[in-house]
Amino acid sequence: MLKVLGKSSSINVRKVLWTCDEIGVVFEREDWGAGFRSTREPAFLALNPNGLVPVVIDGDEILRESNTIVRYLAVKHGRTDLLPEAAPGRARVEMWMDWQATEFNNAWRYAFQALARKNPAFNDPAQIAHSLRAWTDHMEILDAQLAKTRAFVTGPHFTAADIPIGLSAHRWFATPFERRAFSAVEDYYERLSQRPGFMTHGRGGGA
Repeated sequence: MLKVLGKSSSINVRKVLWTCDEIGVVFEREDWGAGFRSTREPAFLALNPNGLVPVVIDGDEILRESNTIVRYLAVKHGRTDLLPEAAPGRARVEMWMDWQATEFNNAWRYAFQALARKNPAFNDPAQIAHSLRAWTDHMEILDAQLAKTRAFVTGPHFTAADIPIGLSAHRWFATPFERRAFSAVEDYYERLSQRPGFMTHGRGGGA
């Protein structure tokens, strides 16, 4: 059975759990991370020297990096609807996944930790304001893309790109602040809410 190491409140762990639900992969999960077993323990660092969750153990395979795990599961289980075989379609999916892991994720991290998590280490008003501006700018990019597709991130069908993007969009709505309205993103959020995996690990699973 697939084993997932990481606490369920982590957005990166949620990516893996939602992917498992989409595919129908049976898994067991162990709590690791802040508030649980430390990822600095030697046993964990032997699996991931970065000391970050998630780590997935699949037989002899030990995998880290959440978006990589999402792609691995899609390929292993032949889910070309989630990750196309043809290079152009696959590149579009991976392009948006990589955007989430870099530009988008970095934009919202400080504001989310300050306003949603109430993390005392994130209490600089200037940095909060900067993060909110950057977050809004990136939501504008996402809104423009969704206005073109009128459905999901890369087109009319749900793909692996919608898992990290959808979870990041959820944090936009779950964070208490006065936010701009983005109609295409709001429609997308409701569209994702028709998927049980998103309701379990996203909208229905806390921020």
